Amino acid sequence: MAKIKLTKNELKRQKDALKRYERYLPTLQLKKQQLQLVITQVEARVAEAWDRKQSLLEGVRAWRRLFGEDVRLENLVKVREVRTGETNIAGVDIPTFEGVDWEPPAYDLYALPVWVDDAVLFLRELLAVEAEIMVLEEQKRRLSEELRITSQRVNLFEKVKIPETRDHIRRITIYLGDQQTAAVVRGKIAKKKLEARA
Repeated sequence: MAKIKLTKNELKRQKDALKRYERYLPTLQLKKQQLQLVITQVEARVAEAWDRKQSLLEGVRAWRRLFGEDVRLENLVKVREVRTGETNIAGVDIPTFEGVDWEPPAYDLYALPVWVDDAVLFLRELLAVEAEIMVLEEQKRRLSEELRITSQRVNLFEKVKIPETRDHIRRITIYLGDQQTAAVVRGKIAKKKLEARA
């Protein structure tokens, strides 16, 4: 425990600090609750995106044999840019998924099989879902980090700062009360001595 001065100025400083802690703590608790709620929502969106990816992969099983042909689909589907934005939730800047821009496919419609158009659309959809999952995972990571820091602050105020400051106030108040009582007693003793001399 830190050594404190047992003075009236220190008592005022400790009382002011306690007011600040008690005023700031509800804000931190509210932020913690909001972060927990948003993390739960992001986790649900991640699970939903994974489900979409799985259903896409299930749907492609019928095409399995077609993918064995040497068509080089990886050359037909190229990402130009994954578009993301940014939003602020509870003081945390997080990325938002806005979409994927694709390079225009350059292939001869007559030289490739008919199913290639559908395969290109499927791969674009699959890659878009994967990009969305990556952005959502980054959101979750940033929010979880902020939740960790906010939880530490809430615990610091609840379990350390506020009880410590209350104890300091109690100790200073007791000391100042004892000093005041001692001064009154000394005054009475001095008065009795003066009366006895007179």
